[in-house]
Amino acid sequence: MPRSISYDEYLKKSLKKRREAEAYLNAALEDRDPRVFLLALRDVAEARRGVSKAAAGAKLNRESLYRMLSRKGNPNLQNLTALLSTLGFRLAVESEDAA
Repeated sequence: MPRSISYDEYLKKSLKKRREAEAYLNAALEDRDPRVFLLALRDVAEARRGVSKAAAGAKLNRESLYRMLSRKGNPNLQNLTALLSTLGFRLAVESEDAA
């Protein structure tokens, strides 16, 4: 019988795929609780680059990135867009009635 993997291992493996990570982040945004999005963004950063490399790519230190992506995090727009960019994503705005 094959060994099963933990949910965290499965999640990190699936989030390495761009479309999976994009869908995961968009689903987190639909929750309308910014803390959910920040935690999802941390999952994506860990899966796609690792926090240290993501922090370096966004020109942030690792500790600041962890704080920014915590439940109590409050990133500024510049840091958020820098992190998203280093992960291969960007912010977009759409009309609520477009859905």
